[in-house]
Amino acid sequence: MSYLDKLLDGVKVEWMTLGGVAKIQRGASPRPIAKFITTNEDGIPWIKIGDTSPNSKYVNNTEQKITNDGAAKSRVLKKGDFIMSNSMSFGRPYILNIDGAIHDGWASISGFCNKLDSDYLYHYLSSNFAQNYWLSKINSGSVSNLNSDIIKSLDIPIPPLEIQKEIVRILDTFTELTAELTAELTARKNQYAYYREELFNFDRRKIEWAAMEKIGEFLRGKRFVKDDMTLEGVPCIHYGEMYTHYGTWANESKSFLNEELVKTKNLRVAEKGDVVIVAAGETIEDIGKGTAWLGDKGIVIHDACFSYRSPLNSKYVAYFSRTKHFHDQIKKHISSGKISAINAKGLGKVLIPVPPFEEQERIVTILDKFDTLTTSISEGLPREIELRKKQYEYYRDMLLTFPKDNLKA
Repeated sequence: MSYLDKLLDGVKVEWMTLGGVAKIQRGASPRPIAKFITTNEDGIPWIKIGDTSPNSKYVNNTEQKITNDGAAKSRVLKKGDFIMSNSMSFGRPYILNIDGAIHDGWASISGFCNKLDSDYLYHYLSSNFAQNYWLSKINSGSVSNLNSDIIKSLDIPIPPLEIQKEIVRILDTFTELTAELTAELTARKNQYAYYREELFNFDRRKIEWAAMEKIGEFLRGKRFVKDDMTLEGVPCIHYGEMYTHYGTWANESKSFLNEELVKTKNLRVAEKGDVVIVAAGETIEDIGKGTAWLGDKGIVIHDACFSYRSPLNSKYVAYFSRTKHFHDQIKKHISSGKISAINAKGLGKVLIPVPPFEEQERIVTILDKFDTLTTSISEGLPREIELRKKQYEYYRDMLLTFPKDNLKA
């Protein structure tokens, strides 16, 4: 007999719709509210789509406020009420840690009956049962968003309160451990950033600083589009992948190109030991991050990237490209518009410290340890956090799977 079977042995589980145990309402349209937006500290928090963190259980703050007149025209909720997106990323529940008024991209869930523990409801709304139910309704073709009627119709299993609280206790153990690991990861990332800056903070009187164009060579890639990319062939890096996939170094590519296309277009290749530097992006902060290419085969680079070849340790250069000191230097050479960009001349003006090769290797060794700890999905804290999340999801769905014969007809 499983733990859940023992827990529920002889227990009656009632099933009710969410609309039968709570009040469901949609937020207010942003258009009439816009004129009430205020910077007044006495205003009421205005909670928009995008004011929440994907990994958070709570809404703790918001950037904007509205006047009391605006609040009167919107849905004003109390701390402890739920909100749930009914459009983008629909179905993800959050608990308000503040009083506030909500955008019409949210639905509110409030006024729970005394049969329902709010933390138990949070875990159920986060479960695959609820998420799959929303998906089935959205994909039915009859509706385009998660409207109030759909939310009200979700069936909720309601065991006795003491059973709900025991389920919450077990699941909160997993979420608390994940939260502790996430806090630890944040602390280590901050520590990593601090030491990365410090390790490149050389005394100019003792260490040579040189313009990157004086000690190395930049080569710009050539254009190809995402539709050209394949699952096998010649390794390639599209500039967009520099933001979403690649870290400080890589020896395998995410994407490939047809060999014939590479030859026909005479595309350019970064060789082993080169540093691939992204040169275009939507914001200035996006630009300049480097990835040391350590694969045995060369890799084709997009025309919004440069390869940089020098006698310096390539990982040393890549780490430097992620420092504040590097970015402070390139800002004045970036052209801004719909897409911000920098050319080889601008990158070449950057001064980089040039310590002995042994010192470069020492710095790389230290930063590699931090990099593994904070970014590796096969080692380090991100892997541990991912495992804990999966463990939580497994036990959540197991503990919330109630006997079918308890489902009301």
